[in-house]
Amino acid sequence: MNLLNGSGFSRLESAISAAEMRQRVIANNVANDDTPKFKRSEVLFEELLEQSMGNGQQTLAGIRTNARHIAIGPSSASIPDAKVVTDETSVMNNNENNVDIDREMSLAAKNQLSYNYYIQQVNHDIKMMRVAIEGRG
Repeated sequence: MNLLNGSGFSRLESAISAAEMRQRVIANNVANDDTPKFKRSEVLFEELLEQSMGNGQQTLAGIRTNARHIAIGPSSASIPDAKVVTDETSVMNNNENNVDIDREMSLAAKNQLSYNYYIQQVNHDIKMMRVAIEGRG
């Protein structure tokens, strides 16, 4: 039985990785706030995850017990990786830099809240598994 290898736990793991990557990208944007011709970057993950999961309709998914089996429906392997995208089109300052420090700081706060939520969810899932294994309430 794969307790921690389920699709929900894999999505949480990918979301935590994306939040860590987003924190590094935001910190880089803030550090280069006054750098001439610097273009800000951002991390795309939630949009890619939503696209890979479809439009909300549940579909039949099969479990492959052998690599030669034909995949049926979406699998947990279809969780996308986070991507860093650079905004080359906009300009914020006279030095052709496009970093808005207020926006970056609010994105950093939002990302911190998301990261904390993901970690709390992982802790809750593991705690529930321990309760189930130990058999106490």
